[in-house]
Amino acid sequence: MALDSPLPPYVCRRLEAIQVVIPVRDEESTLAHVIGQLQAQGLRRIRVVDNGSSDRSAAIARQLGAEVLSEPRPGYGRACWAGCLHLDPAVRWLMFCDGDGGDPIEELPRFLELLDDHDLLLGDRTATAVGRASLTPLQRGGNRLATTLIALGWGFRYRDMGPLRLVRREAFDAMAMADRGYGWTLEMQVRAVELGLRIREVPIAHRPRLAGDSKISGRWGASLRAGSVILTTLGRLWLRRWS
Repeated sequence: MALDSPLPPYVCRRLEAIQVVIPVRDEESTLAHVIGQLQAQGLRRIRVVDNGSSDRSAAIARQLGAEVLSEPRPGYGRACWAGCLHLDPAVRWLMFCDGDGGDPIEELPRFLELLDDHDLLLGDRTATAVGRASLTPLQRGGNRLATTLIALGWGFRYRDMGPLRLVRREAFDAMAMADRGYGWTLEMQVRAVELGLRIREVPIAHRPRLAGDSKISGRWGASLRAGSVILTTLGRLWLRRWS
């Protein structure tokens, strides 16, 4: 649903209640595409959190009308957290996506249809052939490890740990997110189960990043560290659950 024709009033109200948060580091080659996609869907509350970029990511975002915040301390979760502070009272939903162009923003209308009956909506890359093809073997392995351990520890079977997600603001506040690194997505999904939230994974045709290199999935050393993050994050959450 692009803005070639006027949007129905109820759709406009839902879009106005969504705060988009995009953590970025050196995404100048793809960020304009991502912001353009978001704006084409009618989203106006777009926050780009510059997590220590050495390129023109922040300048490009400003030129396109996005709100730009700076979080120079490294950490995916730290950048996401910075984007969730000082929200407008009208914001009812937080939407997270990556700045690399892989998330299919054009599929947002399918998420909007589900907002009333859910608290956490997650893009499921594994549910479509295009999405599965976009994942590297390392990403598939990390997904399998994380979702299996969550199922064993918390009794809920997720299919994916992807970046595209919408969470109700009240639910996000209740999560009391503590992770400031790459355990952020894991913690959010575990906390959603612990809080008994209404969760749904939405099949999406995720694409490979449009340009540049992944900070994790394309590098063996970083991927091994990501595996360690999965284990330590879930271990910490498990211990906290029973402490």
